[in-house]
Amino acid sequence: MFVRLFILFLIVPVIEIYLLIKVGSLIGAVPTVAVLLFISLAGAWLVRHQGFHILRRIQAELGQGRLPAAELLDGALVLVGGVLLLTPGFFTDFLGLFFLIPVTRVFIKQALGLWLQRRLSRGQFIVRRF
Repeated sequence: MFVRLFILFLIVPVIEIYLLIKVGSLIGAVPTVAVLLFISLAGAWLVRHQGFHILRRIQAELGQGRLPAAELLDGALVLVGGVLLLTPGFFTDFLGLFFLIPVTRVFIKQALGLWLQRRLSRGQFIVRRF
């Protein structure tokens, strides 16, 4: 796990710096900053919009006496997308927007489901109770 985190914290900043330099050299420094600000504003609007939409769905599910599992997962993915948008750079902004758009969130949820299913079938998932 440590090695994966080390690689993640090493590679992501390198990708961000590379993309910032490339885009900055193509369109200039001020337009690059403007694009990053626009993406951040659009992302903040999406986080707010999707967050309120998910809260309404959670309330509706709870009102009908059902566990809002899918909605809670959507909320977690929107939270991750919002955190990624807080990180300056094009790569993390793209990933953050990917987590925020409902259509692409479906693919993320399917991938998470398959990952969890594989872990459970191999017995690699440990449930600890307190």
